[in-house]
Amino acid sequence: MLMVSRCVPHPSLPQIPNPPPPATASRPFAARMTEAPFLPRERLFKQQNYFQNLTKHTYLKGRYDVITSVAIPLALAASSMFMIGRGVYNMSHGVGKKE
Repeated sequence: MLMVSRCVPHPSLPQIPNPPPPATASRPFAARMTEAPFLPRERLFKQQNYFQNLTKHTYLKGRYDVITSVAIPLALAASSMFMIGRGVYNMSHGVGKKE
């Protein structure tokens, strides 16, 4: 025979406070907000609309993303290729060799 017991909270456990009042249809998150938002709603909606409607790749969507995702890696690659080429030239011609 299977015994089923009721779930009764233990008296030593802290009691859960009452939930916040329900939000209304015009302000769905008003009951849960505890601090001021970082951005005004209009600016946030404008940025969301901008980023959701772009056809660019994800890593190129922001204002300065081209600099950090394209220009800096290209500069590093170009400088490293120049240094490798100079080292190969110097080794093949014996430039900078200690005697």
